[in-house]
Amino acid sequence: MIAHSDKEGAAATYKHSYGFHPILVTCDNTAELLAVKLRPGNAGANTAADHLDVLAQAIAQVPAQHRRHLLIRGDSAAATHAVLDWLHEQDSKRGRRVEYSLGWSIGETERAAITALPAEAWSPAIDADGGVRDGAAVAELTGLLPLPGWPAGMRVIVRRERPHPGAQLTLFEHRDGWRYTAFVTNTPTGVLQWLEARHRAHARVEDRIRCAKDTGLGRLPSREFAINAAWCTAAAIAVDLIAWLQLIGLNGDLAKAEPKRLRYRILHTAARLVHGQRRRWLRIPATWPWAAQITTAFNRITAIPAPG
Repeated sequence: MIAHSDKEGAAATYKHSYGFHPILVTCDNTAELLAVKLRPGNAGANTAADHLDVLAQAIAQVPAQHRRHLLIRGDSAAATHAVLDWLHEQDSKRGRRVEYSLGWSIGETERAAITALPAEAWSPAIDADGGVRDGAAVAELTGLLPLPGWPAGMRVIVRRERPHPGAQLTLFEHRDGWRYTAFVTNTPTGVLQWLEARHRAHARVEDRIRCAKDTGLGRLPSREFAINAAWCTAAAIAVDLIAWLQLIGLNGDLAKAEPKRLRYRILHTAARLVHGQRRRWLRIPATWPWAAQITTAFNRITAIPAPG
């Protein structure tokens, strides 16, 4: 998150920019922003205490009846001993299943294991729709890696694919022309290719981050860190309101539109809410192209019964 002025907590970031390094958790099912923590720009990407803080906050936001079986996905910054041990502990609780799928850094040990893999160990990777993904394959490294101190049941899965033009490869990858990525999971069963496709779906978080920035998270208003942290909470509330508006009120292209488009088509509509005949009336100009969709969304929302 770039800061264009001297704000409290702004510092040089690992991306060679200047600003802040927030950490957040989103819900892939609903597109909600469950938890966000504003951090100074020089905060570490793999600071376990921060990961555990936002994870605990995020899980607490999930209703109890939907908290019994969770899948936690993240990049390799979250794959620390402290975080994985905590997730293993949560999974061990009675009546709760907590699976994880976290990125895993490839070091010398992993490179040696990849080299030792026989050709038949690789299986074709699949797309989200189940079709074979050209130029990509997956394999399991668990039995070839020493994993002392890591949680029981942790599996290491590696993916290789032909790099796109201009991709930066390591010396190891230059040797055979493949680009390698890996992740760890505690899911004991399931087709290997499906587990890898499930992990790759974590990339949707980039869409959530972009939408959150367009909803206010990318524009911190104050020089004071505490005020900006409160602003992040307000932005998260706005993200959730938009998410649920799309889930229960909108359909078609508006149900998938990003904040910029929603602002133009709905949120900035020149309409009036008036009272008459003991009813509320939403007056929208008849020439507005999305008047019917706005009216339908308004009727759907007002028809929701009040919580008992």
